[in-house]
Amino acid sequence: MDDIRKKLELLDMSRLPRHVAIIMDGNGRWARQRLMERSDGHVEGVNSVNRITRITSDLGIRYLTLYAFSTENWNRPRPEVDTLMHLIGETILKETPDLLANNVKINLLGEIERLPEEVRKNLEYGRRETEHCTGLELQICLSYSSRWELTRAARELAVKAAAGEISPDEIDETLFAGSLATASMPDPDLLIRTGGEQRVSNFLLWQIAYSELYFTPILWPDFDEAAFIDALVDFQQRERRFGKTSDQVNSII
Repeated sequence: MDDIRKKLELLDMSRLPRHVAIIMDGNGRWARQRLMERSDGHVEGVNSVNRITRITSDLGIRYLTLYAFSTENWNRPRPEVDTLMHLIGETILKETPDLLANNVKINLLGEIERLPEEVRKNLEYGRRETEHCTGLELQICLSYSSRWELTRAARELAVKAAAGEISPDEIDETLFAGSLATASMPDPDLLIRTGGEQRVSNFLLWQIAYSELYFTPILWPDFDEAAFIDALVDFQQRERRFGKTSDQVNSII
């Protein structure tokens, strides 16, 4: 705890990101390094989810989006997929009371209809029970891919245009963004990927156009509060220009 307190002193609490997105990578490798089953890594990864959700909420960050299961993950071995599905459903059921106590709202992003019925019921329970919460909004991306999301948005706008509800000339960035699953929230300020890989893996491709990217070799089960604060400190050392020059960003108007 002393280490965390010292790291917190490095943070400028007035310059925290509004929205942090995380690609949680490394559960399988964490387990393999310990001669354990991959499922053991996923179980340990849940503890990291709890830790990071708690500190994100405590810091007052408004949005946290977690890449829990991608569309491509359906191609993994069936036993691992089944274990993951069971774990996701049981975790939501177990953690909902704590999320309620901490005023955390659950949102679900992805092809939720592809998930097993029991998992969907548990997820819907968590979403329904927390929908009135006004603190941290926790987006859980399940059976999600950015290409699926972009295709769905394009199809939705095409249907509206064909029906005469909108003109093709009306379709701009704002209208398109409003058709995405993340329409109700700001784009991520910071994208963190654990596990040492340096790619975005079909995650929030539209939304991270100007996000700061932070890659760490720490495997997700080992990613704790101190590691999260390190990412926030690094974020605060970046100059976010959004296409402008440094002089423009730093000028006093």
